[in-house]
Amino acid sequence: MSPRRALAVILHPSHLKRTCVVALVVGVLLSLVNLGGQLLTGPWNLPLAIKIALNVLTPFVVANLGLMSRQGGSGTDSQG
Repeated sequence: MSPRRALAVILHPSHLKRTCVVALVVGVLLSLVNLGGQLLTGPWNLPLAIKIALNVLTPFVVANLGLMSRQGGSGTDSQG
């Protein structure tokens, strides 16, 4: 899949909505599991913010990789 096609798939409104929801739900759960103690007791600082951002970014990337692999380079979007 070309970078241009991959970007078009990722930025398609229905795909972007779905992958963002997945990223937020999974990212929040990962943050609670991995950083729950620090979230409750502090301190809230830049390293913590970076860890939370990575906890959200990771499922976003994984969801998009799954989406692109499902496309199979066919040039059509069978799922909308």
